[in-house]
Amino acid sequence: MKKSALMSIVLALSLAVVAGCASQGGGSSAPASSDKGDKGGSSGQKPKVQVVLKTLSSPYWKYVEAGAKKAFQDLNVDGTVTGPASESQILEQVNMLEDALNKKPDALVVAPTQPSTAIPVLKKYKDKNIPVLLVDTDTADWADKTSFIGTDNATAGKKGGEYLASLLKSGDKVALIAGALGNPATDERIKGAKEALEAKGMKIAANQPADSDKAKAMSVMENILQNNPDLKGVFAANDDMALGALRAAEAKGLKIPILGTDGTVESIESILADKLGGTVAQNPYEMGYKGVENAVKAIKGEKVEKRIDSGVEVINKENAQKKLDFLKSLTK
Repeated sequence: MKKSALMSIVLALSLAVVAGCASQGGGSSAPASSDKGDKGGSSGQKPKVQVVLKTLSSPYWKYVEAGAKKAFQDLNVDGTVTGPASESQILEQVNMLEDALNKKPDALVVAPTQPSTAIPVLKKYKDKNIPVLLVDTDTADWADKTSFIGTDNATAGKKGGEYLASLLKSGDKVALIAGALGNPATDERIKGAKEALEAKGMKIAANQPADSDKAKAMSVMENILQNNPDLKGVFAANDDMALGALRAAEAKGLKIPILGTDGTVESIESILADKLGGTVAQNPYEMGYKGVENAVKAIKGEKVEKRIDSGVEVINKENAQKKLDFLKSLTK
């Protein structure tokens, strides 16, 4: 009897185990698949967003980085921000894009320094169904981008040119200091400024690149002043170059209006000190934040506008303090 009872118990337990396996949907169970549509959604995984900027060495790009990192935090994103040592390191940025692709992000946010050089690797992202969102600099020759978030750079240059012209008189000689050759953002700013200045009767005495670098801009400005001692004003395609040009002018004892573009803390402090004539401020913090925000939308399959304008504002002594207070609040 005892042996018969023991056999009955073993048989009952075996039947229970078999029934339990059947309730699991068959003889084996596989881990749930994790496709792009699940990222940041029902799977519970954090969306993985890679941000590649033109550089992380200038204040402007630090604001873009700050905006992106705030979005990482607010939206629970697994995010990384990288950038070359300087804006002139075009191939270094391309290599960073290749490295980022190997890490299999769910979306890319990028400010391409030279779009024509970056497009081949951006196409690789597209081939892998990874959304690519551009910030600051658009790529007119590549229609497969998910979105562009940034400034209308031609408008920024036009506003800067119009303001500079308002400080001068028709016939005055002015200089334009451009960024790295082939950089569409700075090229468009110079184009807009040139058109506005010429429309107001200004004479363009020089139009030279300085690679968005302060020291190079100082050297370029020294050469311009040597050939044009009667120069009356300068428009530079970014603030670092405007500050470099200012140094060269001050070394010559020359007080002329010099305008930059970007609206960095250093440039605004210079305006308040009655040195730099003004700056056309973009909203880099918003570019970074909205870049990541819309990348998350794209990952989730939500609609993303093809073009998102972050706006511009001319900063002079009248509104410089208000802008400075805002920028400093970002780093508290």
